[in-house]
Amino acid sequence: MATSLGSNTYNRQNWEDSDFPILCQTCLGENPYIRMTKEKFGKECKICARPFTVFRWCPGVRMRFKKTEVCQTCSKMKNVCQTCLLDLEYGLPIQVRDTGLSVKDEVPRSDVNKEYYTQNMEREIANSDGTRPVGLLGKAPSSSDMLLKLARTTPYYKRNRPHICSFWVKGECKRGEECPYRHEKPTDPDDPLADQNIKDRYYGINDPVANKLLTRASSMPRLDLPEDKSITTLYIGGLGEDVTDSELRNHFYQFGEIRTITIVQRQQCAFIQFATRQAAETAAEKSFNKLIINGRRLNVKWGRSQAARGKEKDGVTESGIRLDPVPGLPGALPPPPVSDEDASNNYFNLPPTSSHAVMNLGLPPPPGVAMPPPPGFGPPMFHTMDPMAPPMPPPMAMRPPGQVHYPSQDPQRMGAHASRHGGP
Repeated sequence: MATSLGSNTYNRQNWEDSDFPILCQTCLGENPYIRMTKEKFGKECKICARPFTVFRWCPGVRMRFKKTEVCQTCSKMKNVCQTCLLDLEYGLPIQVRDTGLSVKDEVPRSDVNKEYYTQNMEREIANSDGTRPVGLLGKAPSSSDMLLKLARTTPYYKRNRPHICSFWVKGECKRGEECPYRHEKPTDPDDPLADQNIKDRYYGINDPVANKLLTRASSMPRLDLPEDKSITTLYIGGLGEDVTDSELRNHFYQFGEIRTITIVQRQQCAFIQFATRQAAETAAEKSFNKLIINGRRLNVKWGRSQAARGKEKDGVTESGIRLDPVPGLPGALPPPPVSDEDASNNYFNLPPTSSHAVMNLGLPPPPGVAMPPPPGFGPPMFHTMDPMAPPMPPPMAMRPPGQVHYPSQDPQRMGAHASRHGGP
């Protein structure tokens, strides 16, 4: 016997009819002006198997078309996006969110129990104001340290890219640049992320993406307390150009009295000094990997004391830690000579010679100092009776040390004598 559409079998009063989907910022796309098509009762929900209104849109240029996968009732029960099934508050999978909040999934799997549970949840959703999740999720703590560390603060639009072109992988794609699919090498088929199931993601079991994030959370670094109890300063990095002194003070004043706030704009960092060590420890615990100002995640570390800033002697720091030498560096230079004998002018390490005249030669005069004229062109080498005549230069033996003497300038070289010099 055929049944009509108005019979209780179809339960048409529970079919969903909505005007706009419940989406996250990533699935909605970066374009504020999108064209979205709506198909009333277009598909059945992949969780509760009830018909619902399907929305379809393109999130941006060179992106693939996306559509809603689950109904709004299933979305509100888990507080997730209708398309990607990621948490709307943290942007994380349901399994990671439930682990961080210590919430146990209670959605039944069988068809009859699932329908009964869904009707009760719809009644609870209708009685609520719509600002808080329902069920155990609404009674869970508001935040978790692990979730704040793993939460995504900015949309990840690469998730909306087209799929890989299977024809291009086989070398048969003839569209070229007009192909709407990606021409990239596919991922490893043995990769766990390549095997995902929408029901496992919704129920929070065997989700490979969630397992990857939970493994990352277990190995995330922690901010250890410094041993020096006098350190009450926190280092805040990654400020950017739009974070001001008042914004930092508005966040950190709740942990205790602030002594000073120093912003180094050139390095885009700040140093916040608290009046007590307890206030600094509380601020570091509550802000490490959780501090977000103006949509920017800031890096929080402990400051260093003045005594531990880079004073090293003989490869040993002040804390007693011996530093290993860097391989490949040249050895230490020899010490400079201290005695008068070592401080000679033998810069090229030449062997000593018997000719002391060569070693005693002076250096050339600096620029601007006049040199003695060559023989035959200078003043006469004998005493004249003219009182206006220039004085005769002293002999070589009587010249002061340091003057320049060249053999070609010796007046005795050409055999000239003072007694015969006056003749033609």
